[in-house]
Amino acid sequence: MVDAPVADGPPRGLLIAAVLVPAAAVAVLLGVAASRQTPPAPVAIAAVPAPQDRSPECKTLLADLPDQLGDFRRTATVEPTPAGTAAWRADGDPVILRCGLDRPAEFVVGVPLQLVDQVQWFRLEDPGTGRSTWVCVDRPVYVVLTLPDGSGPTPIQTLSAVIDSTMPAVPISPGEP
Repeated sequence: MVDAPVADGPPRGLLIAAVLVPAAAVAVLLGVAASRQTPPAPVAIAAVPAPQDRSPECKTLLADLPDQLGDFRRTATVEPTPAGTAAWRADGDPVILRCGLDRPAEFVVGVPLQLVDQVQWFRLEDPGTGRSTWVCVDRPVYVVLTLPDGSGPTPIQTLSAVIDSTMPAVPISPGEP
């Protein structure tokens, strides 16, 4: 008669479970932590004169703004938020929209305009700021869009489509040089 082998330690299945269960728990915790990204800090938008920021055109535009502009997602703003404004943020500087501002003094006869999806834009120079500012000049109210450098064309293209669908085009009205 042969003696049965004597087990020297816990059963093999128990050892495998003792290794796999904690490893799976760590993987689940890492997955949950990765999916819970800290929301971006609210964007502070400085108040500037915007006499038409509460106009029906601005209210309609703000109601139709998308939650995303390419890589930029709509974000909260620091209160008090000026009327007629919105912000989107990716990793760095935000995209800021202002509606209802006065005609910029720089918008004069002869300045170059850029047509983006049926909307005419005038670019204000912001040297050394890391941003560009664009003014929609062919709608009943002026809409100003400030973009961080490197934001690409998607934000202005997306907003041009929204502006075109919410506001009728009007003849441009530049000032005298």
